[in-house]
Amino acid sequence: MFGKILIANRGEIACRVIRTARKLGVRTVAVYSDADARALHVEMADEAVHIGPSPVGDSYLRGDRIIAAALATGAEAIHPGYGFLSENPDFVDQVTAAGLIFIGPSAASIRAMGLKDAAKRLMEKAGVPVVPGYHGEAQEIVLLATKAREIGYPVLIKARAGGGGKGMRRVDHPDDFSEALSGARREAKAAFGDDRVLVEKYVDKPRHIEVQVFGDNFGNVVHLFERDCSAQRRHQKVIEEAPAPGMTPALRKAMTEAALKAAKAISYSGAGTIEFIVDGSEALKADRFWFMEMNTRLQVEHPVTEMVTGVDLVEWQLRVAAGEKLPKAQNEIALAGHAFEARIYAEDAAKGFLPATGTLYHLKFPDTPPEDAAMRIETGVRSGDAISPFYDPMIAKLVVHARDRTTALGALRKALARTEVAGSTVNTAFLAALAADADFAAGDIDTGLIGRHQDALVAVPAPSDEAIAAAALAATDASTAGPAADPWCSLAGYAHFHTLARRTRLRYGEENILARVSARPDGRFQVALEAPHDALNAHDLRSMPRSARWPGHVTVFEGAVGYTFTVPDPLAKADEAAAASDSLRAPMPGLVKLVRAAAGDAVIKGQPLLILEAMKMEHTIAAPHDGVIAEIAAEGAQVSDGTVLVRFEDARG
Repeated sequence: MFGKILIANRGEIACRVIRTARKLGVRTVAVYSDADARALHVEMADEAVHIGPSPVGDSYLRGDRIIAAALATGAEAIHPGYGFLSENPDFVDQVTAAGLIFIGPSAASIRAMGLKDAAKRLMEKAGVPVVPGYHGEAQEIVLLATKAREIGYPVLIKARAGGGGKGMRRVDHPDDFSEALSGARREAKAAFGDDRVLVEKYVDKPRHIEVQVFGDNFGNVVHLFERDCSAQRRHQKVIEEAPAPGMTPALRKAMTEAALKAAKAISYSGAGTIEFIVDGSEALKADRFWFMEMNTRLQVEHPVTEMVTGVDLVEWQLRVAAGEKLPKAQNEIALAGHAFEARIYAEDAAKGFLPATGTLYHLKFPDTPPEDAAMRIETGVRSGDAISPFYDPMIAKLVVHARDRTTALGALRKALARTEVAGSTVNTAFLAALAADADFAAGDIDTGLIGRHQDALVAVPAPSDEAIAAAALAATDASTAGPAADPWCSLAGYAHFHTLARRTRLRYGEENILARVSARPDGRFQVALEAPHDALNAHDLRSMPRSARWPGHVTVFEGAVGYTFTVPDPLAKADEAAAASDSLRAPMPGLVKLVRAAAGDAVIKGQPLLILEAMKMEHTIAAPHDGVIAEIAAEGAQVSDGTVLVRFEDARG
């Protein structure tokens, strides 16, 4: 086994690798950018090396600096995690040339599966079923459009490099092909440096089911069963589970055998995932699945496989890379129970899942697992850490395991309801709504489920009067007053001639709320809310919704929903005019990729004005109302959250 390894990554996966390395007695070296100088993975590692500024191109993608850090610290091997350089064969070659060991597959295996078109041709030769489509080298638009017609609409345009839904477009009609192709190419170029695409038949009710495989350097390859990753938004996974609901013995046998064929075809060593698209329009059948791609690395969702098999996949990675054989044979690997993983992101589900930033002023996960379940929290952040615009906005992965799917799903809902995040917009309410969706609960899942139910899944009910009262109590610090509090500083207590009271103003969305909090001599509180709300008696603070106070705000938690109220500074000037409709502001930090209008243009509500690129994804910014453009941002401009993108001459009519 290695004495010391370097982890060429950050966040929760770096922390995950450190935990297993520590268990095995392996020392770890972390690397970090300027933005991550005080990150959790830096604190956890035995050593840490600074590798550059915050942008990934200047730090986590600088293979030369990472290798230099490994050599300088005496590390024997490099674990890439996932993302960044994990599937870069040139980096693997550089690591090997430096006399170090890459904890992962060979450069040849990565190259064989790195381009979707070449990989599919290879899989066809290996006898693995492949979805119908065009996987050739020619990229002329006329040829691609012709192939799309031959395949039959709807089709899917996919970047041949990379993954994660970037550079992917569904096209339902020939008239939309050209624009979709342009968008897919731009996104693929930005994300992967390669704008070439392939075109495939779109399966009407597709399931995304993948098989975890593992190989060693002695020719041994095993599978660790399947995961279902069909719950996706914008082609990105949201909740994963193992095993796949509705899986039949015949399909599992066919699919795992195909996955082993794929891995053996490239002499695969290490952890890998063979992803399949499955026809979910009827009961799952052994002849209705097709190879989609292979991820030649550890997957984000690997914990669900670990939960149902009892295998530590990171430990296996380290052992295989150190020259050991696979710890178990195929007949020693068995399924037990059911597991779910929910990805908690800093994002605004109601605004098309736009990435969010902010400081995590309050971050609290369940202290104990739900009844009859096991639980893991995979995270790389703590309270007080910032979600920056430079990296993926994942906060944590909440993983639960129980004896069956129904029990595990109930445990997931309970754990989400006990998760508290304040300081940034998060997706916990959306995740809880998805976990409670009737189709999802029944296992009737496909990749279009979230899209079909999106309006209901992202809808957040108005805060209850109890939630507003809890916010008022927190805003006046009444919720923190205890029996031992100084009676002269606390709102609670005795008053000789009248009931002690404090008025506070709150703002929720566009609503201004006036509340009057009165303290009674017996320690109870009464909260009187301005109409249309009612007076409430807060008899016992312990029964009120949980809350967290942070600068200028209060967040109240009811189940998995966090309601954030602004607490205005009474000394600050009101500046409502700044929110007038004569300007359109950036909803997040990003790059102005494409501008579709100019100063002087008359535009109508909903008309696309520009494309903003953030987190390597493209977001269309449309006109919020009819008007005439006075100014518009320039292409190539880097903007921050709230930057004015468009200024109008005419106010909304």
